[in-house]
Amino acid sequence: MSTFSPRAPGVLDFLRKRRSHPSITMAEPGPNADQIKDLLTIAARVPDHGKLVPWRFILFGAAQGEAVGRRLAAIYEERQGPLDEDQRQKELTRFTRAPIVIGVVSTAAEHPKIPVWEQQLSAGAVCMNLVTAAAAAGFASQWLTEWYSFDMEAARFLGAGDNEQFAGFVHVGTPTQAPVERPRPDLSALVSEWSEDN
Repeated sequence: MSTFSPRAPGVLDFLRKRRSHPSITMAEPGPNADQIKDLLTIAARVPDHGKLVPWRFILFGAAQGEAVGRRLAAIYEERQGPLDEDQRQKELTRFTRAPIVIGVVSTAAEHPKIPVWEQQLSAGAVCMNLVTAAAAAGFASQWLTEWYSFDMEAARFLGAGDNEQFAGFVHVGTPTQAPVERPRPDLSALVSEWSEDN
């Protein structure tokens, strides 16, 4: 007898309430090695036209965060000029706020059948799956990009190769406070029905 059930009300209720946590509110412990492997396995279950796997992961542990922050602060200062103390601390602590930061790298490339845009969307789906899986596992999570995702020198320092770019950095840790809800989109302004007269 089949055990398949088309309904999963508990999952739907979870998705209705899922909320990101600011990385600055995260604390130890983060996921252990087995939990990280599980989260990444779930993250990788996304639509992927052509089975190209046009993305990969880079893990940044807390022990590496200070070195990353020093380099990012130096690059940012090269771009912006002398930093005040608040901005310097912001850059220095980018990768130390959560116990682990998971970089999702888009490896999208020209393909005879599959548009680059579809490949990039697949990387975005990986990020969302990862955020959702982390929350379902009881962790706080936040998907960020920030300036260093788009700065070539910073992205290379963080591990992106030629013709690669970061889809984002997912911060994961233990929540220290309840997340604050924010206004959600008004669907009545976003949903329409197609007709030939459109």
